[in-house]
Amino acid sequence: MHHRIALIFIILLGSLSSCTWYEGRNNPYMDEEITFSENIAPIIHQNCTPCHRPGEAGPFKLISYHDVSKRSKMIREVVETKYMPPWPADKNYSHFLNEWGLSDDEIQLIQAWVLQGSKIGDENSIPSPPIYTEGSMLGDPDLILKMVEPYHIEGNNTDQFMVVKIPYELERDTFISAIEFVPDNRKLLHHVNGHVVQYDEGKKEDFSNGKNSVKYDRSISQHLLYMEMGILNDDGTYPYLTSSVVNYLPGSVNTRYPDGIGGISLKKKGFILLKDIHFGPTPIDTSDQSSINLFFAEKKPERPVLEILLGTLGATKVNPALIIPANEIKTFSTQWEVPYTISILTLNPHMHLLGKSMIAYAVTPEKDTLNLISIPKWNFRWQFFYTFPKMVKIPVGSVIYVSATFDNTLDNPENPFNPPRTIRERNGSMGTTDEMFQFIITYLPYKEGDEHISLQP
Repeated sequence: MHHRIALIFIILLGSLSSCTWYEGRNNPYMDEEITFSENIAPIIHQNCTPCHRPGEAGPFKLISYHDVSKRSKMIREVVETKYMPPWPADKNYSHFLNEWGLSDDEIQLIQAWVLQGSKIGDENSIPSPPIYTEGSMLGDPDLILKMVEPYHIEGNNTDQFMVVKIPYELERDTFISAIEFVPDNRKLLHHVNGHVVQYDEGKKEDFSNGKNSVKYDRSISQHLLYMEMGILNDDGTYPYLTSSVVNYLPGSVNTRYPDGIGGISLKKKGFILLKDIHFGPTPIDTSDQSSINLFFAEKKPERPVLEILLGTLGATKVNPALIIPANEIKTFSTQWEVPYTISILTLNPHMHLLGKSMIAYAVTPEKDTLNLISIPKWNFRWQFFYTFPKMVKIPVGSVIYVSATFDNTLDNPENPFNPPRTIRERNGSMGTTDEMFQFIITYLPYKEGDEHISLQP
């Protein structure tokens, strides 16, 4: 009996020792020594560290050998399944700037490194990680503006919408190349639409009057809201407002275009007005005190960008009406005929938890199809602003078609209801458990040669 048990134990040990070989049998790097210092650190620093560092979206650091080695098995799993680094857009359909994702070669290197025991290699030759600006994905801001006080988020398991103003004062009228929203409470912040309110000299003296934050309610008129927040000019007239200068969605990185494209002129005094700042449901009381980064420009932007919103709350209808019956997978569409030739810079698709996939393309008057974007597997947590490497010319008379599929079954692990309920647009509700189908296009009126201009800042 003892001999039999010993034999079984030896067989089990042999099986376990062969697991590493079996898992890496098709890996060309298993015959080499793979180390963090030589092979893995460059991959991590380029693809993981930008988000997995203090103050950014990653829930833990991935910078040093210690950071990475203690999570090596998890890292191997998420890169093998291509869950990380996240990039929902199909690279076989179209390409964008700063695409995340590892090559098959890089994935095999990580796999071999983990199977070999996650060796450090020569500690003295570990490359230094890139130097990042804390609290920014765009670089060193020229000015940081913070909410005047923390906003209290009540733990009542409901969506909360706010309008928040952040005052600013500059030495002189200034040109801005980019504005970046930096969330404080990343777990709950769902989206932000930010505008700039500016004042002519002598139009407003006291910037301290009015509330700094007000609960958003569509039934309140803009005039009453502006009065309550002290935004109107001293004579009761409206100040100058530049809409949609900064936006935020989960996982997004604000866009910064090359000099001369985009940006705005900013007067000496004003407010950043965060309208539709949306916090998702939470059972516990918490707070948020987000901030804004301003990046100055040396000269006035030559070509301010334009924006059109297709679908929910936008310029085009959703067909059929956005009603998703319980236990169904349903597809909707919207389309826009381009009134003049345009140059597309950035795309921003948007859905909520029932989103399954989205695809957009343009058909020219000559019936040529221009691929824009395909997201075959929607991820609510990663909603990027997708910027093309070069502007995409869309001729006048072209039609841009957008199609989105929603999954309201229990096969969708993100479905907020069990059993599923019929979900629909509710007077433009932005609630997390309601749905939206939006496609935002940032563009310029076309100029000869636009399609050859790099959008790398």
